Parts: sequence; C-alpha cells; structure tokens
Amino acid sequence: MIELEPRQFQCPGYYIRAASKPFEARGAEALRRRVFVEEQGIFRTHDRDEIDLVATHLVALSTYAHEADQVVGTVRIHEERPGLWWGSRLAVDRDFRQVGRLGTELIRLAVCSANARGCDTFLAHVQIQNVPLFRRLQWSVLEEVDLHGVRHARMSADLDYYPPCVDPTAGWFMKPGHGA
Repeated sequence: MIELEPRQFQCPGYYIRAASKPFEARGAEALRRRVFVEEQGIFRTHDRDEIDLVATHLVALSTYAHEADQVVGTVRIHEERPGLWWGSRLAVDRDFRQVGRLGTELIRLAVCSANARGCDTFLAHVQIQNVPLFRRLQWSVLEEVDLHGVRHARMSADLDYYPPCVDPTAGWFMKPGHGA
C-alpha cells in the first residue's frame, strides 16, 4: 500500500470587508485579544477602548467552499474630527501570516473606505517592525512615539494611492498568490 503525505488544506481565498455580522465582530475581538494580549503582551486582559464604540471594524475572512469561515485579520478605522481619520489595532492571525497580503489588503480597505467618506488625512500608530510594510504602501513617518510601552511610528497615508471604496461591506475577494 502506498502511503500519501497528508496535504495541508489551502483556503480558496479571503474576503476583505467591513464586519457586518455578529460572528465577524466577535472574531475580530477574539483575534485582537490573541494578538495584543496573549501574543504581544501589550494589554493585560483586553485591548478594547472607547474607539471601538465609534469605529468601523474591517475583517479578513478565510473561506471554506467560498463561504466566510473565520476572522483571520482585522483593523478598525474612525474619524477623530471631520477629515481626520485613524486606523488602529491591525492584527493578522499567527497561523495566516504566511499567506501574505492580508495585512496589506486590510490597510488598503481601511484607507480607501475613509477616502470615500471625506478623509483628507489618514494616520496610524504603527509598531516599528511594521514601518517598512507601510512605507511600501505609500505611508510616511511623521514621528516616533511610545504607546503602551511599545515603540511606534505615527504615520500618514498618501491618499492619492488609495481610490475611494464606497461600499466597504461588499469589500473584495482575494485569492492567495495573486497580486495586490
């Protein structure tokens, strides 16, 4: 008898969109807890704050038979004052970081969504190890700061690089291995 090597299941693709279902909101919250509390130890019990009440939460969803299966990435955006938008709490599940582009696509949806809502400045506090990714995505470093005991760069997105996305709930479908 020939024994075959077990194959690892490969997700056919990912939905990148605004969270619109309860399981997506719960999944985003659980993912943030795993990344920012358990993995990085930045927060003690949870990372929720008052911004969560006003933010638009975006998610990357793995698929099974082309149906949304689980939240594997998240970021939130909010408008601090007219025209000034912030992105925060970008997280990708440890088991899906090798996929690549999930964080990039979440960043793209975040800025494109804000751009469609009248954004004239989009900022984020980015952990220092992630600055090279953001620079490749047309972001500029404004200053370095310490937040929650971790070094961050306050960065600004080049809005010309991000066309408006008027329907973030529809978002888009991303196939693994295809260009961003």
